[in-house]
Amino acid sequence: MELSKVTLEIFSKLEQQWLSQRDGNKKTRVLSIDGGGTNGIPSGPALIHLEHQIQLKTGNSNSRIVDFFDIIAGTGIGAILAAMINADDGTGRPLFSTKQAVKFVTDRWTEMYKVKNVGLVHRRRAFSGESMEKVLKQALTRDIDGKVLTLTDTCKPLIVPCYDLKSSAPFVFSRADATESNSYNFDLWKVCRATSSDPAMFKPFHFTSVDGKTSCSAIDGGLVMNNPSAAAVTHVLHNKRDFPSVTGVENLLVLSLGNGPVNISPERKISRSGYCRNQYVVGVARDGVSETVDQMLANAFCWNHTDYIRIQVNGCLTGGVGPATEEVLVERGVESLPFGGKRLLTETNGQRIDNFVQRLVASGTSNLPPSPCKSGAVSQLVNGR
Repeated sequence: MELSKVTLEIFSKLEQQWLSQRDGNKKTRVLSIDGGGTNGIPSGPALIHLEHQIQLKTGNSNSRIVDFFDIIAGTGIGAILAAMINADDGTGRPLFSTKQAVKFVTDRWTEMYKVKNVGLVHRRRAFSGESMEKVLKQALTRDIDGKVLTLTDTCKPLIVPCYDLKSSAPFVFSRADATESNSYNFDLWKVCRATSSDPAMFKPFHFTSVDGKTSCSAIDGGLVMNNPSAAAVTHVLHNKRDFPSVTGVENLLVLSLGNGPVNISPERKISRSGYCRNQYVVGVARDGVSETVDQMLANAFCWNHTDYIRIQVNGCLTGGVGPATEEVLVERGVESLPFGGKRLLTETNGQRIDNFVQRLVASGTSNLPPSPCKSGAVSQLVNGR
C-alpha cells in the first residue's frame, strides 16, 4: 500500500530526530592557539606532543591534528601555526605536519621578526613587515602548482581575528564566510600577516580580498582576541551549515593552547618619562584578553570541566624561540575556577594533553568534508563589506 504524503513526512521527521540524537553524542572538537608576541612559541611543543600522541594512539604515523579536530582557530603566531597545519596540499591533506610547521617558524624566526630601527632623532626598535610577508607567502604557497592559498584552501574550518582600523572593530576571518563570497576570501599569508601586526612593532597592514571588494587596515588580533577560543566556540554555535548538530557547549570539546604571559623585565616596563612603554601595554592587553576568555569558558563548561582544557605556560621558560618540549610539558597544569581564581593541578600539561587525546581518538576522525563546495547563499555585499 502506498504511503500518503503525510505519513512520509512523519517518518522523515522521526528519522531526522533519531539521527540528531545519535549524532548528539559526538562532540564537535575545537582547537585554539593563542597569539604570543615575539619572544617564543610555547604552544609549539604542545602541538607537536598533541600530534605525536594522536599517532601513537591510532597506530598511524600519517595521522594529523586536522583529522581529529573539526575547527581550528589562531591569533598571531598561533594563526600562523594553525594555517600551516590546516592548509590543503591539493589532495585534502595538510601541507605541513606539526613538526614541520614548528620547525619552519623556528628556523625562519629572525626573518619573520627582522629588526629595523626607525626614526631619525628618537630611534626605536621595530620589525620589517616586508620580511615577514616574504616568509609567510613562501610558507603558504603550494610548490606543486604554485597556488597562493586562500581561506577556502584549508582542510577544516579556520578562524583568525584581527582589528580593522577602517571600521574600528574586530574583523574575524573565517572559511565559512570565504566559501560564501569572494569578498570575504583572503590569501592565507595576508590573513596571518594581518593578525600578527603588533602596533608597537609593525605598521598597520593594508590589504584586500581576492576579488578586491573588501579592504582592511589591520593591526594585531591579540589586542582584542589573543585567545581566540571564545570566537571559535561562538562561530560553531551559530554556524548551522557546518555544525548542524551543535545546540550548546555540551556538544563541544575544546583544547586551548596558550603561549605564556608577557615576559618583560621590570626596568623596561616604564620609560624614562615615567610612562608605561607601548610594548608592555600591548602585552598586558594580550594577557588580559587571554585570561578573561579562559575564565568565561571555564564558567561555561563548569558542568563538565573535562570538555574544556586550557594548556598554558605559567613559569618563565629558558628555551627562547624554541623552548625544550620538556619545559612546557612537565609543568603542572593550572585550571580556572568557575567564580574566579585558579588552582594548581596534580597533572602536568603533557598528561592533560594525553588524556585529551584519548577522548579524541575514541570519538573517531572528523566527519566534516575537507574542502567545502558550497553554492553562494548570500546577496551581493554592499560596498564590499
